[in-house]
Amino acid sequence: MTVENRGWHVRFLKLWLPLGVSLIFALFPFYWMAITSLKTNQELYSRKLTPLYVHNPTLKHYIDLFTETSFLEWTWNTFVVAVISTAISLIFGAMLAYPLARIRFAGAALVSFAIAATYLVPQPLLFVPLADLINKLNLNDTLTSVILTYPTLLIPFCAWLLMGYFRTVPQELEDAARIDGASRLQTLIKVVLPLCGPGFISAGIFAFTLAQNEFLYALIFLTKTEVRTVPVGAIAELVKGDVFYWGQLMAAALLGSVPVAIIYSFFVEHYVAGLTAGSVKG
Repeated sequence: MTVENRGWHVRFLKLWLPLGVSLIFALFPFYWMAITSLKTNQELYSRKLTPLYVHNPTLKHYIDLFTETSFLEWTWNTFVVAVISTAISLIFGAMLAYPLARIRFAGAALVSFAIAATYLVPQPLLFVPLADLINKLNLNDTLTSVILTYPTLLIPFCAWLLMGYFRTVPQELEDAARIDGASRLQTLIKVVLPLCGPGFISAGIFAFTLAQNEFLYALIFLTKTEVRTVPVGAIAELVKGDVFYWGQLMAAALLGSVPVAIIYSFFVEHYVAGLTAGSVKG
């Protein structure tokens, strides 16, 4: 075996083989959702046919999803909730992260640790007091209820990530802006924020993904069909007792994952850069 062949085999074993296995592991759920959504009901429950292949593809499950359920309405509700929750989380996350990254005061480290700890609090411990608050505000079965509760999960992470990114901006740039007469707020808006685009993109993608896929709060606060989001609507409408409409469920899951996949594909470089800066400098 030549040196060139030996090097190719080593590269294959160390790089391409693990990469291929990881790629198959990551994409298999999407493949399974796709083929399940294209199978007929007879094929879905047949034990004689190969489960990894579609023998008689059909779009019936997609047609039934759009005509027999309120999937389009759920999709719009999910989009509205995710966009507004993400915007709120980024604004308040930046307002919380910037002073912790730049201003030195007693207890700053403790506050930073408390922010990270808040993000780690399990949802089942929070939904009881939040549900009581939502009831007192008479916001049940409204999108406002989840728009106000989702940031309780998103703001701590956005603040933690943006803190690390704010620290990568040279202090000298801010000092120069302050010398020229800019206020602290003007410095943040005109100097710091334009340099932290990748950090905001990564935090925004994370917040949007979590808000879009959140299930517990949406299940508790949204009980009417017309205000449900995709995760809750699909489970509530397509699982009736012990009957699972697997074709429509997989079609809804696949269509629900498309927007996030598109966003990641466009901003993946900025997303990785933002996470790297946040984890290394944070």
